[in-house]
Amino acid sequence: MNPSFDFSSVDRITVGTVGPVGQRTFLLQAREGTELVTLKVEQQVQALAQSLGAMLADLPAVGHLPDELELEEPVEPLWIVGSMQLGYDDETDRVMLVAEEAVLVDLDEGAAADDDLDGPDAATARFAATREQVAALAIRGTALVESGRPPCPLCGHPLDPRGHTCPRTNGNRPPTT
Repeated sequence: MNPSFDFSSVDRITVGTVGPVGQRTFLLQAREGTELVTLKVEQQVQALAQSLGAMLADLPAVGHLPDELELEEPVEPLWIVGSMQLGYDDETDRVMLVAEEAVLVDLDEGAAADDDLDGPDAATARFAATREQVAALAIRGTALVESGRPPCPLCGHPLDPRGHTCPRTNGNRPPTT
């Protein structure tokens, strides 16, 4: 079982990538004091950035945004994020980001095929961040996604230079750009 984390006031939070475009690994990283947590995120960066932007639009304006958003070493992820949830705590004026580990269910052990992949043994990471910190996170996440492969005009999945099997065309024809 992987470790869980509860950071009540992060010193920094960011997203970043390792690897070349088309083979990048997206990472979510948070620091509180001397404790640094790096988690692997898949396609969630774009959705996270959009959700944070929508949330911030309904909150008071943000102040100065942090500008130090590069990943810190070590960048080796502790576990893979399966799901994320966002919330806002009025009392502390903090945005709450909760990430839950993706856990594969062993169907041979009597689990039903429709069981949730985030099980009771899944690790969680809870990060409380300022509005300024998550605004910078949203901007950086959007920039990282936009700097990658262009999206398919039909399905929205990234176009691969080696070819793209578009689910909207059942793989019968390449998408037009």
